[in-house]
Amino acid sequence: MTVEELIVRNRSYRRYDASKAVSMETLRDLVDIARRTPSAANRQPLKYVLVSDAAACARLFPHLAWAGALKDWPGPAEGARPAAYVIILCDTEIAKDPGCDHGIAAQSMLLAAVERGLGGCMLGAIDRNGIRAGFGIPDRYQILLVVSLGVPAETCVLENADPGGDVTYYRDGEGVHHVPKRPLEEVILKI
Repeated sequence: MTVEELIVRNRSYRRYDASKAVSMETLRDLVDIARRTPSAANRQPLKYVLVSDAAACARLFPHLAWAGALKDWPGPAEGARPAAYVIILCDTEIAKDPGCDHGIAAQSMLLAAVERGLGGCMLGAIDRNGIRAGFGIPDRYQILLVVSLGVPAETCVLENADPGGDVTYYRDGEGVHHVPKRPLEEVILKI
């Protein structure tokens, strides 16, 4: 796949085939890719917690918020939940502010996941205190993001929004997830 194809296929998947596991080796490979991405001043403050066993996934799930625009949807049901997660942390003894390092790392992991037939979602609406307590994460680590991973069990469709139009994602009657994107002309400013 080209980079463009990877980016277009890399959607925020929120429903997965829970019967298909994601191995610890795959999670390690994804983090290995992320650790080699650019880092502000090359400080490399990011650390990762890998979650792939069913009990740990179940312990993490209640601390995650899913699809804020889908007001009546509490998140994936049993059998459609992620098979694995990566919790991205900042070691505050290395850097107080990770800048955009975690976004670069998460996107790199997700693109590599798509290349491997997986999908995922960056989750920032998370219960950091619950995650810290549930996983015994020391205070020196700032909890930044959780990346969910698994084999997608939903269809996500990109579509062009009208200029100035609504870009709220939605699901149609068949459960297809629609993601409107602003037109190119609207995002390039002529100054």
